[in-house]
Amino acid sequence: MRFLLLLVVLCSCQTTKPFVEAPKPAAPKPLLFAGEEKHLRNIRQLTFGGENAEAYFSADGEWLIFQSRRGSHPCDEMYRMRLDGSALEKISTGKGRVTCGYFIGLNPTAPEPWEMLFASTHDFSPDCPPKASHAHGYVWPIYDSYELYRRAFAGGPLHRLTENKAYDAEATVSPDQKEIVFTSTRDGDLDLYLMNTDGTNVRRVTTDLGYDGGAFFSHDGNFLIYRAFHPKTEKERKDYLENLAKGVYRPSWLELFLIRKDGKRKRQITHLKGGTFAPYLFPNDKRVIFSSNYRDPQGRKFDLYAIDIDGRNLEQITFSESFDAFPMFSPDGKKLVWASNRNGREPGETNIFVADWLD
Repeated sequence: MRFLLLLVVLCSCQTTKPFVEAPKPAAPKPLLFAGEEKHLRNIRQLTFGGENAEAYFSADGEWLIFQSRRGSHPCDEMYRMRLDGSALEKISTGKGRVTCGYFIGLNPTAPEPWEMLFASTHDFSPDCPPKASHAHGYVWPIYDSYELYRRAFAGGPLHRLTENKAYDAEATVSPDQKEIVFTSTRDGDLDLYLMNTDGTNVRRVTTDLGYDGGAFFSHDGNFLIYRAFHPKTEKERKDYLENLAKGVYRPSWLELFLIRKDGKRKRQITHLKGGTFAPYLFPNDKRVIFSSNYRDPQGRKFDLYAIDIDGRNLEQITFSESFDAFPMFSPDGKKLVWASNRNGREPGETNIFVADWLD
């Protein structure tokens, strides 16, 4: 399935082309598909060139953390910037590969009220981890060298939160800033786990065989919204387990699920039979925005959609005829940030965009 070539950014966040610094285009193409993208206004492009993805807001809505491949390092690195694209700064070490950055809120009255959270392989090796072989089809590498780290917003040393021979990545933080949800293979499967923001009190949330990942907390902090693949047939189970033993995952389709953080009341939200991922709940926790290619499951067209948490009222949000993914609302619900191929100067170029959100 050709759409799987896009899905590499969902988990391992690999990129394929080096970043080349370039001036902002003098006459950019229209960023809004007028008459169709009725929920978006005043779209601003924040990055220009290369592969940029997974931009997420700080608690005050003034900063974004995101991953990008640029400069001489051949792997993704982690960056932060202001909401207008200024004050860009690399926050990872420049070694190994990073993925899935997020902010952790600390004392709101302190001069630097946040720390930054991300996964990295740099302690295992300064080099990029080896690419997975596609000799027998497309797969995601599940690097057991990924560990989770915190770093103060003002800089300084990294503080390692996990330490084991397992994949630990795809981490986000609860609204009360007390818990981290992440995906790990520490018990032999790709499951969701919770831990305190200091790395203590690790507990498993999901137990069904299959991939569970890319989770975010609901705004009330009680539920997790995430993407998942659970093999149904004996062949699917066999293939999944054999690949996992090799340190890879072969994606086919993904659907969205909601579960209490205690592992109870799990329910499936979408039944689209495509590459459905990157869910984020609306501020009222009654609706979900996400990305999917379900209308073109053999191709590269991913758009943003919204759906009620009971699976009703599916609505298309973007219409760019390319790739739109990784949406997140600002803390006040007035803005949306996401990654898109729109206005790209080269095929596959992915940049970060922010827009005013209209209900």
